[in-house]
Amino acid sequence: MSDEEVSDPKALLEDQSKAKCVYQWYEYQKCVKRIEDDETGQKHCTGQYFDYWKCVDKNVAEKLFDSLK
Repeated sequence: MSDEEVSDPKALLEDQSKAKCVYQWYEYQKCVKRIEDDETGQKHCTGQYFDYWKCVDKNVAEKLFDSLK
């Protein structure tokens, strides 16, 4: 077994891909700001949050499998 430290390419690719998903992140932040005064707990930004991560995952998937052995 090799003594090399194994790194996770997905984490690096996620950081690089976040720049391509600025619009989704902006929409999520707008939602968070819009509902910050909600005291009922009924409002949420789950949809915008998932849209952001869907964008990140889509961009990562395009490159991730090329880097795996």
